[in-house]
Amino acid sequence: MPRARFALLAIGLLLAGAPAHAQTYDPSYPVCMQIYGPVGYFDCRYTSLEQCRFLALGRSATCVANPYFAQKKPPRHSRRVN
Repeated sequence: MPRARFALLAIGLLLAGAPAHAQTYDPSYPVCMQIYGPVGYFDCRYTSLEQCRFLALGRSATCVANPYFAQKKPPRHSRRVN
């Protein structure tokens, strides 16, 4: 019984020590392709949903809006009235 506990503890430590992959979203592009598979990831380099969907055809993938897209805001012009 102690060997079984030791084995479970060792396996747990090995699995917990594996490096985790960070999700990366490129804030320069508004659309990302989420690719599914053994190693799923996001590919954020598309300027439109149509472009992404065209390139996702035949793949196990989905196109989504990039939640971290840094939209450029137009400058605010203030008008002074005297």
